[in-house]
Amino acid sequence: MNLKFIAAGVLAISTMGATAQNINGAGATFPNPIYSRWFSEYSQAHPNVHINYQSIGSGGGIRQVSEGTVDFGATDSPMTDEAINSAKVRTMHIPTVLGAVVPVYNLKGITQDLNFSGDVIADIYLGKISKWSDPRIAKDNPGVKFPDASILPVYRSDGSGTSFIFTDFLSKVSPDFKSKVGAAASVKWPTGIGQKGNEGIAGMVRQSPNSFGYVELIYARGNNMQFGSVKNAAGKFVKASTDGVTAAAAAAAKTMPADYRISITNAPGAASYPISSFTWLLIPTKSVDSEKAKALAEFLVWMLDKGEGEAASMTYAPLPKPVQDMVRKSIAQVK
Repeated sequence: MNLKFIAAGVLAISTMGATAQNINGAGATFPNPIYSRWFSEYSQAHPNVHINYQSIGSGGGIRQVSEGTVDFGATDSPMTDEAINSAKVRTMHIPTVLGAVVPVYNLKGITQDLNFSGDVIADIYLGKISKWSDPRIAKDNPGVKFPDASILPVYRSDGSGTSFIFTDFLSKVSPDFKSKVGAAASVKWPTGIGQKGNEGIAGMVRQSPNSFGYVELIYARGNNMQFGSVKNAAGKFVKASTDGVTAAAAAAAKTMPADYRISITNAPGAASYPISSFTWLLIPTKSVDSEKAKALAEFLVWMLDKGEGEAASMTYAPLPKPVQDMVRKSIAQVK
């Protein structure tokens, strides 16, 4: 028996075990489909790195990474200055992809694509429009025969970046919504029923006749749900697509702040989809585990080199090239 060979094998196995990294993250449901794909692919290509992600909502992601209970967070709602300053763990925002939030509905017998003005959506959630037969809905949809049925608004009950994107848009187009509800990851909704996660809203709308809600585009597509076009800042009704999200991001790419915290809802341009947003990973600026920090930095490089190319196939939009160039420089700060 070759004892030297056996010893070398034991040493190799020991070394592999010592360098294996289990990285834990939590946060937004909005990018969960593409994150799940990325993390799985990355682990297959890098067997010594396992990235575990819990889709618990942006609020939970911010809270857990700020407390240091996970190695990274994820959010669709940029952290406020107050949240950044009070966090036990300082983090940087790293944009990953862009996506769209869409208005979904369950209306039996209506097969046409519906149009929704932002102020109409706002008034549905304010309780000012309570019937599908309301003249303001009919005005945006000539020729459609709506039922004289009560609308059931469905909203996120958890701290949600999707809710932030949605309420950020509604606050820009409806002064009444801005003053009574406002833009935040967690708000007090005047009417409707709450559900947890994009999955929860999708499930409730699918099973509830005459309901209305909002989810990330991939959840609408994945559940074969009807979703409407939304009037943008140029007065055009635009149905969500990667092209519409890319158009909304075009101006932002030229004015992106160094910390990446930016809103692109209700962006200018005839082709822009108005309820679009970046989504971010929250990466500690100084990790207690340098090996994990190195592994995270290497994943982020892979994300730019390979992951971005997979975004469009999953109804997300890749980062604009100027933003990718900025992110490459930011990755060097992950330590």
